[in-house]
Amino acid sequence: MRWVLAVVAVVAVGCTSAPAAVDPVVSAYPVPTVPVRPDERVLRVSTTADGDTAFTLLGLTTGMRALIGSHAEFEAQGQFVRIRMSVINNGRSGVSFDARRHVLLDAQRVEYVVDSQAMTIKRQPEVIDLGANVRLEYDVYYDLPLTASPSALRVFGGPTLTDLKDESGTEILLGQ
Repeated sequence: MRWVLAVVAVVAVGCTSAPAAVDPVVSAYPVPTVPVRPDERVLRVSTTADGDTAFTLLGLTTGMRALIGSHAEFEAQGQFVRIRMSVINNGRSGVSFDARRHVLLDAQRVEYVVDSQAMTIKRQPEVIDLGANVRLEYDVYYDLPLTASPSALRVFGGPTLTDLKDESGTEILLGQ
């Protein structure tokens, strides 16, 4: 009788599924790669933090004369400049993140605000609640004179305990 119980126990253990294996060597998520757009240049700059929010600038496109969205075509006054970025909230709580607040600086340090019309046409985010450990990847658009050359992006990560109004930003060189 005992041997029957032993056999049943062995068979029962063999029929259960083993827990998923954990690879202790891997230290990053296997995020799927996304092809670079034909007119885009990959940026190779370090991830930069502003408060609890980390920014990685991924791609830069310059010289776009017009944008086409799902409901409109929109011409630039000069040239549209598009920056592809990844944003991660590394904080413990959500942050009110203004995806259209970033300021682009050209080589002469002239500042350009986000082109709201272009952002709307391309259906990019506005102010969102960026939850704890949430990652967002999106494009930000600017309209610069044809002679301007983008050189840096001033980013704003949202309010923190030491900067409740999010008045200070962090400048990231575009690495050109």
